[in-house]
Amino acid sequence: MVLLRPAARPRAARAWAVLRLTRPWFWPLGWAAAYAGSVLATRGWWPPAEAVPRSLAALVVLGPLVWASVLAVNDLHDLPSDRRNPRKSTAPLVTALLTEADLVRWHIGASVAALGVAAAVGPDFAAGTAAVLLLGWLYSAPPVRLKARPGLDVAANAVTVGVLAPVAGWSLHRPVTDYPVPVALLGLLLVAALYLPTTVLDADADAAAGDTTAAVRWTPRVCRRAGIALWVAATALWLVSCHLDLLVRRNSWLLQTVWAPVLVAGYVVAVRRPSIPRLAAVCLLFAVPAADFLLAWVAAGGPS
Repeated sequence: MVLLRPAARPRAARAWAVLRLTRPWFWPLGWAAAYAGSVLATRGWWPPAEAVPRSLAALVVLGPLVWASVLAVNDLHDLPSDRRNPRKSTAPLVTALLTEADLVRWHIGASVAALGVAAAVGPDFAAGTAAVLLLGWLYSAPPVRLKARPGLDVAANAVTVGVLAPVAGWSLHRPVTDYPVPVALLGLLLVAALYLPTTVLDADADAAAGDTTAAVRWTPRVCRRAGIALWVAATALWLVSCHLDLLVRRNSWLLQTVWAPVLVAGYVVAVRRPSIPRLAAVCLLFAVPAADFLLAWVAAGGPS
């Protein structure tokens, strides 16, 4: 058995801490949204051969680089509440595996790298990346700190994940101005509904740290009810778009219709006692009608 030298253990621990800082389990959020945008733009499951290099570069930006930048500044300014939050007890800054100076360096380095790679992908993609990084900074850092401004915190997340991420995938192949408006509105509603319950998870710690998040200002019950209303609105918009052929024609949308109450029921159950795994399960529920819609989109070719 090979034993690590004493000096090697801290280096390994810090490397693991940096990886955890970027929350690899969040990377698929950006990837999945961008992939959906790419499929909508190309009407195919895989990008054209000439687009493969920039698509791979986009994965690097939308995965480790953007998340490292955004979450480094988030953890830096969330330290007062994270110290009071049992769910964040193993966060690298809380455990002192990383220092505040480390997070500043990683934020700057990841931001510069993200913008550099994005510029190589294309101007629209670079502009979207800059917008995401700016929103990430405004969300966490004072004096703006959108996280502590109920309503604006929801909007920042909904725009970033629900609109900018899928538009990023779309922009690799088509002009941003051609992106379907109903899909943009659907993304806003879905992500807003998924974000609101996350504020409930940390309401006590945020209140103790003086952060007036949505759950602190409006109470967890109101946030849950608002989330349900947004989720129902998103489901209704989705069904209307399908049955009125607003996006693509199809003879039958039976699965979409049958699955709609399942989506709503699953969300209602999840937000009674919200947790990250339960909200992830709701995302998996939505993946069923989303995949069905993309199948129809690819098969029909979509509107020109």
